[in-house]
Amino acid sequence: MTKYKRWYDYDPMLLEVIEMLRFYQDELREQAKIFLEKVETQAGSDTVNRFYETVKPKDGGNRWYDKDPIISKAIELLRVVPINVQKSVSEHFIKSLEEIGITKEDIRKSLEKN
Repeated sequence: MTKYKRWYDYDPMLLEVIEMLRFYQDELREQAKIFLEKVETQAGSDTVNRFYETVKPKDGGNRWYDKDPIISKAIELLRVVPINVQKSVSEHFIKSLEEIGITKEDIRKSLEKN
């Protein structure tokens, strides 16, 4: 039986970042804001907002990231940016967590609990 793969399952580092965002939303919220600001600088805030309005769930959504508009917008943008941007952002998120003392091992432990 074929298991469904999500768009971020194909890149282990991107998968790790999505899981970081899931379990460390508060710690990474500022990094997500910075990412959004950079994308808005490149693409324009109107473009980013129009894109997000088309992809965000109209009913509030059931996904874990639908509850926080900053995290939700960051994840949706990560989904559509080029792979090289995904990799760059992933590396930055990982470094940011390591700087505040959260290691890959901490993330793995969080994943195992859930």
